[in-house]
Amino acid sequence: MDSCPPHHSLVASDVFLSLLLSPNAPVFTLFTPISFLSFLRSLRRACKARSQPGPAQDSSQNRKRRRPGRARARHPQNDDDSPDAGSRNDPRAIVRVLEKLVQVMGSIHLDRFLETLKSLIQTVAEIPVTALDTCGNAAQYSNLLNLCAKVLNEVLKPEHGEPSDTAAEVLKSLCSLVLMPKSQARTFALGFVTSLGRECDGVRKALAHFPRYLARKAPEKAEPRALAVDSIMEVVRVVDVEDQIAFVKFVVQMAQGKSNLRLLAVDLVLNLVTSLRDPLGVDSGSEAWGVWCLEALVKRCSDVNAAIRARALSNLAQLVGFLSRDDRTSVVLKEFMGFGKGGDGDGEGGMNDMLRRRCMDDKAAVRKSALLLVTNLTALLGGAIDEVVLKTMGMACSDPLISMRKAAITALSEAFRTFSAETVITEWLHSVPRLITDNESSIQEECENMFQELVLDRISRAASATSSYSVSSSNRKMKGKGIDNEMEMLFPNGILYFLREICNGEVSPWVKKICTKLGKKKRLNHKIVTALQNIIRASESIWLSHSMPIEKWTAPPGAWFLLSEVSTFLSKAVDWEFLHHHWQLLDKHEVEGEFKSPFVQRNACAEEESIECNPVAWASDRVFLLQTISNVSVELPSEPAADLAHNLLKRVEEFNMHSTEVDAHLKALKTLCKRKASNLKEAEALVLKWVHQVLSRASEIIEKFISENSEQNTQGSFFTPPRSGTRKGSKSVAMSKSLSKAVTAIYTVGSLVIVSPSADMSNVVPLLHTIITSGSSGLKLNKLPGPATSLQQEAPSFYIQGWLAMGKLCLADGKLAKNYIPLFVQELEKSESAALRNNIVVMMADFCVRYTALVDCYITKITRCLLDPCELVRRQTFILLSRLLQRDYVKWRGVLFLRFLLSLVDESEKIRQLADFLFGNILKVKSPLLAYNSFVEAVFVLNDCRAHNGHRESHGSGMESQLFSIRGTDEKSRSKRMHIYVSLLKQMAPEHLLATFAKLCAEILAAASDGMLNIEDATGHSVLQDAFQILGCKELRIPSTRASSESADVEEEGGESGSAARGRAITQAVKKGLIQNTVPIFIELKRLLETKNSPLIGSLMECLRIILKDYKNEIDDILVADKQLQKELIYDIQKYEAAKAKATVAEAVGTKPKSGSNQSPDVSKNLTKTQGQTVGQSKYSKELPSDSRVASAMADAAAAATARSVLREINKGTGTPPLRSLSVPKVKSCTGMHNSKCMDVIQSLRKKQSFDSDEEN
Repeated sequence: MDSCPPHHSLVASDVFLSLLLSPNAPVFTLFTPISFLSFLRSLRRACKARSQPGPAQDSSQNRKRRRPGRARARHPQNDDDSPDAGSRNDPRAIVRVLEKLVQVMGSIHLDRFLETLKSLIQTVAEIPVTALDTCGNAAQYSNLLNLCAKVLNEVLKPEHGEPSDTAAEVLKSLCSLVLMPKSQARTFALGFVTSLGRECDGVRKALAHFPRYLARKAPEKAEPRALAVDSIMEVVRVVDVEDQIAFVKFVVQMAQGKSNLRLLAVDLVLNLVTSLRDPLGVDSGSEAWGVWCLEALVKRCSDVNAAIRARALSNLAQLVGFLSRDDRTSVVLKEFMGFGKGGDGDGEGGMNDMLRRRCMDDKAAVRKSALLLVTNLTALLGGAIDEVVLKTMGMACSDPLISMRKAAITALSEAFRTFSAETVITEWLHSVPRLITDNESSIQEECENMFQELVLDRISRAASATSSYSVSSSNRKMKGKGIDNEMEMLFPNGILYFLREICNGEVSPWVKKICTKLGKKKRLNHKIVTALQNIIRASESIWLSHSMPIEKWTAPPGAWFLLSEVSTFLSKAVDWEFLHHHWQLLDKHEVEGEFKSPFVQRNACAEEESIECNPVAWASDRVFLLQTISNVSVELPSEPAADLAHNLLKRVEEFNMHSTEVDAHLKALKTLCKRKASNLKEAEALVLKWVHQVLSRASEIIEKFISENSEQNTQGSFFTPPRSGTRKGSKSVAMSKSLSKAVTAIYTVGSLVIVSPSADMSNVVPLLHTIITSGSSGLKLNKLPGPATSLQQEAPSFYIQGWLAMGKLCLADGKLAKNYIPLFVQELEKSESAALRNNIVVMMADFCVRYTALVDCYITKITRCLLDPCELVRRQTFILLSRLLQRDYVKWRGVLFLRFLLSLVDESEKIRQLADFLFGNILKVKSPLLAYNSFVEAVFVLNDCRAHNGHRESHGSGMESQLFSIRGTDEKSRSKRMHIYVSLLKQMAPEHLLATFAKLCAEILAAASDGMLNIEDATGHSVLQDAFQILGCKELRIPSTRASSESADVEEEGGESGSAARGRAITQAVKKGLIQNTVPIFIELKRLLETKNSPLIGSLMECLRIILKDYKNEIDDILVADKQLQKELIYDIQKYEAAKAKATVAEAVGTKPKSGSNQSPDVSKNLTKTQGQTVGQSKYSKELPSDSRVASAMADAAAAATARSVLREINKGTGTPPLRSLSVPKVKSCTGMHNSKCMDVIQSLRKKQSFDSDEEN
């Protein structure tokens, strides 16, 4: 049957089955195993005839174009006379054969022919796949599948053998179909397998073991593995409960197996708990097998494989969310995680400890899954989160990956939503609002949504109930309680706390941006304005109810600030009577005192005598109230607006306000003038009118102060004896008031420039020139009285404000800026005031934006502030220059990049964090080649090396080069430089790392061997030592798994693509060629160092040893032409290892206290162990003897064993001399060592030493 063409063999098969079904047919005579196997082969051929690609199909798949005539010429048999041409168009013949096969199965017994039975099962199991192309339509294919199912059901009958054995064979054959991608064949196989749950006990027994078989055969790739898990769960659902629990135990054991099995077990655990009934035994009181699954999952959260860790954390998060839906399962889950019955999960190895470690994991996928778990645990525990985990979530908001930032926002917001603790509020406000400036628009939208939901809506809901607040009811219900307690009870859930935190200087800029964006999108609700007004009214009412003086009252911090921001877009919702009342209240009562710190309000005490109004809180309330009035001025009546403008102008001309109030008064005045005027031109005229009026008044005060200061200094020079104390004291008080007024006047001048840049400042410029040049020996203007002594010493605040005012004038006048910018740079270099240097840096940054060409030549001088002794100046300079660089006002050229490198090792932790973020996130994306192009130059600059002929040109003077270098060979300097090198190497792509390796060898090592780099010079010596250390560091080496590990951050796991494999092959080839060109440089440099007896030989040998370790497979090809050189290298490495081992053992022996005897009874035993292993392991450090000679012998033996192992690795089969030809030293033991122990020593010496990379450590 199977020797003829497929069509004929199928007809013969039909005839064969018809004979078996004919009446009174001799079935046992006709049926033989050989004939039946021949029938099965013909059936296979008939099904495969259509499934195999024909020549036309092969042409379209493997070749782009081929003329059909050529195909027909090559395959002449594909014509109408082809044997299988007719059968391919008519699948009914196969259907007829299968129908007859079903009938035949009732007439024959295959229990005696096991091989035939097995062949039949395999053939029928293949038909759903092979016959797919044979069937012309879905109906025919469905009919074919039904027939296959009938055949397999017939096979499972007892007359064909033991049902359990037959079922096992059937399931084994269907395994490939069950694990296939989604298809009709997979659906058929799963349907047939799940239907076996209704069969006899033997079949069900085989079915119970089938999920385990599927687990062992499951593929490793992500999508096929997910389908395998679904298939396994389909089978598990139909088996008995006892079999389900047995499979759970199997999965728990599988979670401790190989990596692919552990990954599969992690996925199965999730499906088992979510799919099967009562996993925790809360309904039926049965065995809580779900706890076993949770334990296995928690263990996998700390797996060595990053993909498994991420998957386990993600699945555990889903389980927490699933089990939290029911109260009873939630209790069991809390107890399992250590949070039940007063536990906090904070013990060693507890849940919080695990979360801390996983939130700081190296892999982004693990950190993301950990944040998802924290989010679900927050909902389960009601927000009780560990503070370290909370801080870690805040840090994750600055993660370079977008998905990580989104996950961190979700986790922190969930904690804020469920738990209003101060720590949670603080972390959320300092982490989430700042993302409004993120480059990703979706993150900005998420930030806006969270702020509106968690801040604005919460304030609106909490303050809506206070609209009907009455003082009498408060006194009756809250009598005897403090003001703060009453406010907290009136506004619970931390409303007052996060209002106060909103005013924080690190949060308020982001809050302003969020309110502006929400207002432009018209998403601000008028309820927030009403709520804030209710909070301020309630605070005032409670204050008065305690009989407190109203002049001491200030609103809750943050209320006026938030109202001033939202009122810009909700001006109609603000009540003018409310604003007018509080303006009269704040304007009528003026407080005295110094402004100590911004936005701080002291707690009010119960007794009136101890009440002190905080002047900063009072002034800030006035500022924000004025901003609110400015925002709603369009809605103000004309008469109140005119009265308010007159009042504000009067206050400005008194020059007795704090600087924080001046800007608010001037801004409100300008807005009110626009409101009063009928058109824009009239409004500008009104503004110029009062601006000139205020300028004239301010100029008089400034000139008067300069004259008084000059006269006082002149008069004081004639009186050598000290003046009387009372007279001196009265004059000092008057001078202090005059100074305060002059400072306010000069600050007002600068603010007027911003309000009206077109105003005439010709009368003010000479005064400011006199002030800023009073500290120098330059020329004074003859028309003005010049101070006899420097204002910088007599009135430093006045002197600083003079520079600030001049800076604002220069921003408005380009000609003035061109003349005075050099003075700003000069003052920046010589000033001893940190406040003035800080302000000048800010002004120079503004000048750089406005006058880029004028400031560009002074950038190198501005960068000197990166090493300023004041931390604030350093941080301010770093931030401002970073912004200019990101906006391309300043370019990364010259020494700018090299000077920025020192911020990576700054003394301030905040500056180091900013530098890490700049180099690790911003520059890595904006300028990916910057670290590579400047790396070698950075090595020379950081060492202040000029001993290289190609690097002798220096940017700047020698003093500057020393200032921006980290010279020295001490450990601290080398560690700082190495930290900078490692930070740069981490930003490079693999191809740039290879190129950096080559540049280091060519420009430093080769230069040293050729004499271009003077290694006898201290800086040249340091450069060469740094080069050896860099070439040996793990960040420069490219392991073969780097590409896959990086892809694991984006995807959890998956198979490698062809492009990735080709990339790794190219990388290996380039690495091999690189080492072939590098080793000769090392050899030449080693000979040079030996002639000069340089201490750098040790660093060279250590570097060379690491390179040989990493390229041990290529070293034989590299030195194939020079075996002698290969032996010399190995010999040198042996000597170095021996010296290093001796030093290590000697140090260990020196630190060990001496024993009573000079010799230990276990010397031989210790020697035997040490000869077979690497010296320095802590396992044997306690057994070292006290004799230094024995220690030396141990070191020699260990070094010899290491060298022999290296030779064995490199020679690859080259035999070593036999032991009998070597002179083996005899070690005499105190205990009389037996001959077998001698053999142990020899065997230990023959052991092969490991020669792995340092990365495994």
